[in-house]
Amino acid sequence: MRDETICLHAGYEPKNGEPGALPIVQSTTYKFDSTEHIGQLFDMPMEFMYSRFANPTVDAVEKKIAALEGGVGALCTSSGQAASLISVLNLCSAGDSLVSTAAIYGGTINLFAVTLKRFGIECVFVDQDASEEEISKAFKENTKAFFCETIANPALNVCDIAKLARIAHTHKVPLICDNTFATPILCKPFDLGADIVVHSTSKYMDGHALQCGGVIVDSGHFNWKNGKFPDFTEPDESYHGVTYTKEFGDMAYIIKARMQLMRDFGAYPAANSAFLLNLGLETLPVRIKQYCENAQKVAEYFESSDKIESVNYPGLPSSPYYELGKKMLRGASGVVTLVIKGGKANAVKFMDGLKLASNEVHVADIRTCVLHPASATHRQLTDEQLVAAGINPGMIRFSVGLENVEDIIEDIAQSLANV
Repeated sequence: MRDETICLHAGYEPKNGEPGALPIVQSTTYKFDSTEHIGQLFDMPMEFMYSRFANPTVDAVEKKIAALEGGVGALCTSSGQAASLISVLNLCSAGDSLVSTAAIYGGTINLFAVTLKRFGIECVFVDQDASEEEISKAFKENTKAFFCETIANPALNVCDIAKLARIAHTHKVPLICDNTFATPILCKPFDLGADIVVHSTSKYMDGHALQCGGVIVDSGHFNWKNGKFPDFTEPDESYHGVTYTKEFGDMAYIIKARMQLMRDFGAYPAANSAFLLNLGLETLPVRIKQYCENAQKVAEYFESSDKIESVNYPGLPSSPYYELGKKMLRGASGVVTLVIKGGKANAVKFMDGLKLASNEVHVADIRTCVLHPASATHRQLTDEQLVAAGINPGMIRFSVGLENVEDIIEDIAQSLANV
C-alpha cells in the first residue's frame, strides 16, 4: 500500500461485523483463564497483559506508523521526549557515549547534555555539515549511537541522512533519526540508511494539538551481533535469561525497548490518546501537502520584505539546504524560520502584533503559531549552544497552519507594518 492508503487502512483490519473505525479499548487489564498463562506472560509479555506494556488501540497505531516508515515494529510513548530518551537508553548505559548533531530541538539538547550526563552517559555534539572525517573524530570505543533530526527544530537544517548513516555504520553503531518535521510522508529515513526513527507525534502526526505523544520505529536492519551490544546478544536476567537477538531476530531492538524500558518507566500512552492520534494520521498525507504549499508562499513573502534580515526554509532556492532538500525530501514541511531586522525587540513586537497566528509553545499545528526559540524552547541553552543549534536571538519560528494562505499573509503584513 502507498502512504495515503496506509494512513487509512494499516494497523486495524475489522473482521465481519466489527466496528469500521478503530475502537478505543479503555482498559488497563485483560482476563485470562489460568494462573499459569499469566505466569508465562511475566516470562515473555508478548500478549496484551497490562496497559503499561501494550494496549489494542495503541498497538493498531504502532502498526500503522511502522508501516508508514517501513519498519518492522514501533513503540508509542507518552511524549516525543520519552521516545528520544528510551531510544537512547535502549542502547546506552552508564559509561557509554552518544554522538548527536548540534542542530536539534532544545529540549533534546538538554536531555542529552544534562540529564543523560547525570546517568553517566556522555553526549558529544557535532556539526552535521562537517566532513565525514571531522564528524568521525567524535566517535569513541564506547560510543553506542548517533542521533540527528531530518529537519532541525527550529533551525531547519536538513541533515544528509545517507552521510550520517555511513559514518555511524563505519563505527558499528545505529543512526537514530528524529523525523518529526518531515514525517514519513516527506522523508523515509530507513531508505537513506537510518536504523531507528523517533517522532514527537504531538506535531504533524496528531496535527490538532490535542495530546502529547511519541513513537520509536525499528527498521530491523541493524546488526546487533557486531560485538558492541552485549545487552542484545547475552541473556537478560530480568526476563529469565531471554536473549533478544536469538528470540526476536530483526525485532530485537523494539522488543527490548518494550520489555525492559517501557516495563520500568511506564511512559505508555492512553488508549484515547492513540485513538486521537489515529484520526490525525488518517489525514496526514492531505494535510502535509497543504502545509508545504502554504509555507512555501509564506516563506517567499517573508523573503520579499525589506524588514526581514533572513529567511530559512528548505523550499527556497536561497536556502543552503535547497539542493539537499530536493534530493532527500518530498516537501519542506510547514515551518519557516526568519530573523527580523532589529533583533529580539522587533521579533517580540512582530509576534505580539499578529492577530490570526497564535503565540504559543507548539509547532506543526493545524493552526498558524509562532514562537521565539531563544527565550522559549531553547532558553536553557548557553550562548555557545544557541549558535551551535543555529539559533539567532532575533529568530522567529513561524509554523504555518491550514488557514487560507492569503489570510496568513495579510496577518503577517499588518504586523510587519508596525515594526
